[in-house]
Amino acid sequence: MRIDNSATAGAVCGMDRKAEMDAFGAVALTAFALHLAFNQVVIKVTGGGFSPVFAAGLRSAGAVLVLLLWMHLRGVSLRIPRVAMPWAVASGLLFAFEFLCLFTALDLTTVSRSAVIFYSMPLWLALASVVFLPEERLTQRKALGLALAFSGVILALSDRTGGQVSWAGDLLSLCSALCWGGIVLLVRVTPLAEVPPEQQLISQVAVSAPVLLVLAPLFGPFLRDVQLIHIAGMAFQIIGVASLGFLAWFWLMKRYPANSVASFSFISPVASVLMGWLLLGEEIAPTIWGALILVAVGITLINRRTRA
Repeated sequence: MRIDNSATAGAVCGMDRKAEMDAFGAVALTAFALHLAFNQVVIKVTGGGFSPVFAAGLRSAGAVLVLLLWMHLRGVSLRIPRVAMPWAVASGLLFAFEFLCLFTALDLTTVSRSAVIFYSMPLWLALASVVFLPEERLTQRKALGLALAFSGVILALSDRTGGQVSWAGDLLSLCSALCWGGIVLLVRVTPLAEVPPEQQLISQVAVSAPVLLVLAPLFGPFLRDVQLIHIAGMAFQIIGVASLGFLAWFWLMKRYPANSVASFSFISPVASVLMGWLLLGEEIAPTIWGALILVAVGITLINRRTRA
């Protein structure tokens, strides 16, 4: 029997919804943040076998297949309401540009530099929310968080010492963060807000896959020196991140309060910098450590909600 996911999602969500964070949620969110941080390293390593834009397109194409199978087995409808369709396409285009920028950035600069800039996304989302979401008030704590995070990004961009440094890589990381924030904003202020997460995700990868694969020839040969580690890295990204990984994230978002989930977001940039240093031997300048602290503290203040 085929299940109407849109009809049952609310009931399931209501039944499983937690009023506050519990031990399982804290462990799961910490693990997921570390998972995303490790993926930055995987993208960097996979770039040794695949050109960045082709790799991003291949990841999206593979994720489409995994998600189609998962949605079929779960009985999740593929039909997106007509009113939401233009916004689904728009989010898919932003998704394509986000990962075109991120994969290319990691081909040009270090994981640590890219992570500090990329994970500043809550800064740009908070600034946009003040304009587009009247209910989002700019409190003193949020303003302090914005100032700290912005200072961290400026500090990271101003440092031109140590390791693989590239203005193009830094600016592409920033563009990627802006696209990510744009997707989140679209989901909050358009009819996409009423679309089940699974349909949001498959629309993003289904739109981005052909866009990225069509653009890939403009960025050089598809293949480099492909080794088993690069194939394993691609499989990890397709299954562990772009499909099942993001579905796990949506499940956590439905189960726990949004502000509690957001409070774990500082872990990913910190872990990414540490993993770049430990796993890839990246040279990290003192200013990047300082920028990391400013961004991590800033996004923690931005995401923290005032208790009623």
